[in-house]
Amino acid sequence: MHTPMIVGWGHTQFGKLDNVDIEQLIQQAASEAIESSGVDPLDIDGVFVGTFNGGFVQQDFGGAMVGVALPELRHVPAVRLENACATGSAAIWTALDAIMAGRMKRVLVVGYEKMNTLPTAEIGNILLKCSYVKEEADIQGGFAGVFGEIAKAYFERHGDQSDALAAIAAKNHHNGMDNPYAHLRRDFGFEFCRNPSDKNPVVAGPLKRSDCSLVSDGAAAMVISSERIDGARHTPVTWAARAHVNEWLPLSRRDPTRFEGAALAWNKGLEQSGLGLDDLGFVETHDCFTIAELLEYEAMGLAPYGQGAKVALDGISAADGKLPVNRSGGLKSKGHPIGATGVSMHGMAARQLSGTAGDMQLPNVTSGSHGAVFNMGGASVANYLSILRAAD
Repeated sequence: MHTPMIVGWGHTQFGKLDNVDIEQLIQQAASEAIESSGVDPLDIDGVFVGTFNGGFVQQDFGGAMVGVALPELRHVPAVRLENACATGSAAIWTALDAIMAGRMKRVLVVGYEKMNTLPTAEIGNILLKCSYVKEEADIQGGFAGVFGEIAKAYFERHGDQSDALAAIAAKNHHNGMDNPYAHLRRDFGFEFCRNPSDKNPVVAGPLKRSDCSLVSDGAAAMVISSERIDGARHTPVTWAARAHVNEWLPLSRRDPTRFEGAALAWNKGLEQSGLGLDDLGFVETHDCFTIAELLEYEAMGLAPYGQGAKVALDGISAADGKLPVNRSGGLKSKGHPIGATGVSMHGMAARQLSGTAGDMQLPNVTSGSHGAVFNMGGASVANYLSILRAAD
């Protein structure tokens, strides 16, 4: 059995990058990942690219764009993956499968997105393609409208959770202050996030602007190898477990206030690893909206159904809490360039586990620690869980 490990990683700034095209994003992230891995580009056996696009840019055929950005890879087999907001993890999973099958030894994974190319309303319409269009395409506000409906249903069932959502937003923005790649490095504080204002208007349902992740441009990359690489800059990071669970796409066919697919992914991953939540040093989770992070607390088993608010309000998920969640700032602060997100989340976890997270480094995360990444596509439709550790 071949044991894949992350041996190098790279990351661009996330943000509104008007003067940077997709080739530059790919080149920057991929070159950094290759250089930090110690792998000769000529020894890369395959390239796996994650990009959603959906109409953000005219250029598609993302697999071929890596060879354009890095000419030394022009003859390396390359493929593009797409799975909504879990596109980056889909690319990682496919790369892992190639290595574990013995077909490849060293691969490059690149996730990228250039989103800030259209008016906000058009961006929202593109993102709604990740919903069940037959029933949900007319929801106002794009995916904020979808999660606004989810939040409204949860509030009706369990009471007003605005304090908890504000605590999640404030936590993630506070954490993002330490992330040099973050789109929005600003510590807004609880009061700003809690109260509607001209600068923080209500967007959809009970969700305010501070409850919504950012429309971002950016790229992230990693090199995955079946063996250690001499000359790698960092301690390699490997998988203790991984799980991928799908769920109904139509919200009408399930209870949208329960992320059952996410819960199944967590159950499978923890069982496979032989670990419990108490064995994890941190979690990077998919906070596309603050209500998503709250529901993910419940899905991972950090709180019973309907009681996720306690995790945020009691400081359990804070950087100095029992289980730090989104020390990177999460999608809320770091940004959410769709195809790059899953790769970025794994890269942030690898930095923690290798002790190279800089100002984001959690003091209790050591060489023997485990961390988890949960990345989802749609409203918990494609659910990917990684449990990671530093390689032996």
